[in-house]
Amino acid sequence: MTINSKQLNYILDNTPATQNIMLVGKHGIGKSRILEDYFSKKGAKVVTLFLGQMSDPGDLIGLPEKNEKTGKTDFMLPYWFPVDGEPVVLFLDELNRARPEVLQTIMDLTLNRKLAGKSLPNGSRIISAVNNGNEYQLTDLDPALVSRFNIYEFAPTVEDWLLWAQSSGIDDRIIAFISENPEYLDGDMSSSIDGLERTPDRRSWERTSAIIKNLEALSDDAKALVTGIIGNRATADFFRFVLKNDVPGAKQLLTHNFSEYEKQILEYSIPQLTQINVSLFRFIESHCFNEKDEMNIAKNLFKYFDFLGKNGKSEIQSHFIGLCNANSYPETLVFISTKVPDLYKNIMTFVEKL
Repeated sequence: MTINSKQLNYILDNTPATQNIMLVGKHGIGKSRILEDYFSKKGAKVVTLFLGQMSDPGDLIGLPEKNEKTGKTDFMLPYWFPVDGEPVVLFLDELNRARPEVLQTIMDLTLNRKLAGKSLPNGSRIISAVNNGNEYQLTDLDPALVSRFNIYEFAPTVEDWLLWAQSSGIDDRIIAFISENPEYLDGDMSSSIDGLERTPDRRSWERTSAIIKNLEALSDDAKALVTGIIGNRATADFFRFVLKNDVPGAKQLLTHNFSEYEKQILEYSIPQLTQINVSLFRFIESHCFNEKDEMNIAKNLFKYFDFLGKNGKSEIQSHFIGLCNANSYPETLVFISTKVPDLYKNIMTFVEKL
């Protein structure tokens, strides 16, 4: 079975540091970012080593030098090796792209937590990531090495990414587009130039966001620029979507004056309104706002639901209520029940009348 981000967090929470973990998945799905975010929140230092870029074992274990006291050969500690005694999380990326001679060095590291005779601090973890698929140039891994890892096929869901994107400030237009067209998040729809493939993935959407985030209108020049990041087909569909779906983002609706958007909301179609519902829930679930904004967000969320009812949008209210479940948006449900009790009461009344 494959695991998502929530299940990965559970695995990391419950796996002893003495056991190694291997994540198997496509490139660009956020393996390293998710691990770095998880451990940084716990105050742990993450050292990422890109094994596919190492030309020989010296890149990993350091260079040999003569010990003047013993007359024997020692190895100079590599730049990343912890010398303060504090445990680290050693993330071995691209494990199955490493040269065979580098992989031999990894054997002792994964079994004994030693590198050229020097031990990692107690409590250190070793996590590796490998790509799978026929499109990669990979090195076959020794079964003895593989046996030293707990192996999980990692496939974070679209919803995982959307929640991350909301909390990380990814452009609202991209979030809305992927929400409606999830096949483009890790899409394999490609266009090629002299054999070079350009396909949309999570990294490329992040790069696209960095470029268009400060552009209110997307020009033809911006379209040409974005094409080089996510490819022709994804760009064409994305720009077409943006032109048709000029919907305010959740942050605008919840942190500004809601009354400014009332007339606009009345003109939206059912798909656009359900898109707004989902964006509101994602915004609150990802908690990408300051505590000082909570009161205004609670007030506007109540106004939004009330406005729908007063203007005959009961179908959209039903969709809104359908999102109130502990499995998909647990933090949002808690927010509504504790910060917006009047809205929670109205939801209960609405449900009772069904």
